[in-house]
Amino acid sequence: MNSSLTQDVSNVLVRYATGIDRRDWALFRTCFTEDCDADYGDIGRWHGADAITAWMDEAHQRWGTTMHRITNQAVSGEGDRATARSYVDALLMSPDGRTGTRAVGYYDDNLVRTDESWKIARRQFVMVSFRPEPGLTDGAP
Repeated sequence: MNSSLTQDVSNVLVRYATGIDRRDWALFRTCFTEDCDADYGDIGRWHGADAITAWMDEAHQRWGTTMHRITNQAVSGEGDRATARSYVDALLMSPDGRTGTRAVGYYDDNLVRTDESWKIARRQFVMVSFRPEPGLTDGAP
């Protein structure tokens, strides 16, 4: 396993999560190729970096703080192509911070090396769980 490849792909995945959580859509967009195919199952499917970025922006406008953790990154590849499976555990809080939802699943990504950086060319997201976050109440501090 090439540790440089693993680190480079890990950087893309962290950039993705950071872009969402900071609402930095320019940073988020750098994670995808211009002609990417992003299949999020029942949530939807988008073609192109502009389309997935616009949807993520719109989808996160109703949330307050979010925390997307990308873990268990299994990366393989050679040359200018790589694949990765990674787990996502996302906490999405209401704007008032009193209620929240946790989404858990995994990404299967095909990545390509471009002149700028590694980017996701194809993504399949599989949702494992989407539920209210236990322990949060209307009376929480």
